Amino acid sequence: MTSSRTNLPSDRAAGTDVGSAAWELLLPAVEEPARRRGRALQSALREAVRSGRLVPGTRLPSSRALAADLRVSRGLVTEAYEQLTAEGYLRSGRGAGTWVGEAVRAAAPEVRDLAERAPGVRVDFRPGTPDLSLFPRAAWAAAHRSVLGRLPHDALGYPDPRGLPVLREALAALLARRRGVVADPERLVVCSGVAQATTLLGFVLHGRGLRTVGVEDPGSHEHSALFTSAGLATTDLPLDDEGLAIEPLVRSGVRAVVTTPAHQFPTGIAYSAARRSRLLDWARTVDGLIVEDDYDGDFRYDRAPVGALQGLDPRHVAYTGSVSKSLAPGLRLGWLLAPADMTDEIVARKRTMDLGNPSVDQAVLADFITRGGYDRQLRRCQRAYRERRDTLTSMLAECFPGTAVSGIAAGLHIIAGLPGRYGPEPALLARAARAGVALRPLAAKTAASGDRTVNLVLGYAHLAPSEIERGVRLLAEALRDPAGPDPREGRGRVFT
Repeated sequence: MTSSRTNLPSDRAAGTDVGSAAWELLLPAVEEPARRRGRALQSALREAVRSGRLVPGTRLPSSRALAADLRVSRGLVTEAYEQLTAEGYLRSGRGAGTWVGEAVRAAAPEVRDLAERAPGVRVDFRPGTPDLSLFPRAAWAAAHRSVLGRLPHDALGYPDPRGLPVLREALAALLARRRGVVADPERLVVCSGVAQATTLLGFVLHGRGLRTVGVEDPGSHEHSALFTSAGLATTDLPLDDEGLAIEPLVRSGVRAVVTTPAHQFPTGIAYSAARRSRLLDWARTVDGLIVEDDYDGDFRYDRAPVGALQGLDPRHVAYTGSVSKSLAPGLRLGWLLAPADMTDEIVARKRTMDLGNPSVDQAVLADFITRGGYDRQLRRCQRAYRERRDTLTSMLAECFPGTAVSGIAAGLHIIAGLPGRYGPEPALLARAARAGVALRPLAAKTAASGDRTVNLVLGYAHLAPSEIERGVRLLAEALRDPAGPDPREGRGRVFT
């Protein structure tokens, strides 16, 4: 190799002829051991085309010239040209040379991460995320090692689309014990979180002729998006102080509705016993389906959690849940318990959707549950989240007198009703954003007009107590109203 080599020419016009002295990009490949040199040369040439360093229409040196330049055998270069021609990266013709194919387009310069991020945010009060630092790494790793050591070989094949039997048995026992669910392991389907469970139900309901599903208002925006992906429209149904309002539900004509009865999202109320009973009566009358999203039912701080609605009528309630709030959403592990007459259709759809969830992850979760690790994790999270909720409510009382915190003492978020003097809402949100405090307003399409209270959905589980204190003080500084009362003059009453 001579010292006169230059970089590839900048001329990108079709028909560019790249001289044999311009192939520094291939040099690392030919320095590989002899047994790997051929594949390395092909890979380097392929990447040069993909990345755009060799553009469509570029003429390549002859195999003889390039082999001489790289000091490798001509057969090695010929084989590389033939392989990339077969793949479509190159084109060639007898006596016409070898060229970069016209169908090739340069790859994107970098791999993007589409996960939601909050750049520029100093304190993020938006709800929905647990404290991921509480994930039991050591215990999970120990369970992983233990499971891999004893997992039979056939367990690594395509699993039962419902999930591994050992996990379905463990989940059935756990849900019956902790949530009062009627859980038959034969009807329990392991899913990629509540999102997949909802989508599966949407496809089955659509196949049965339904075209509209009722959703709580206010409620989770994800429910509407998931049902839309399954071909279903959604109807917003209002809430009152006891839960989903029955009269609007009856008038809507829908025969399926999504609910969060143990801890409604986002208002934070628990459905009353009377409202749960009336909701079940509606389902029996219209032979309908109640989809119960039990997204954080294990987290109640003032008393034992209210049992799942499904336990009262498994024939008319489909129960969904996941480990997204108790362990981590990135595990993508959840479950669906549907009425018996829907199970076969759900399993058939699950099979065509993904052929089942990863076997090793399922086996690890089963081991974690049966050995008591999951219960220990729940106790750990409950202690941490109770402390953080208390910190948030006390800081709001100190910094925003007159603020009312509504809903039960449960879950991972609160509803804070700030007095109207801190509004209007758009201005409040804008000032908070400038201060680096991310907030989510409580927006209900059917909300009463004329209410000047600024209602915010504040998540706290993912924030340490010190971050919560800092965030509330930052917000108070951003919203300081010279005409308003001095926060030191009194403490607001907090309703829990």
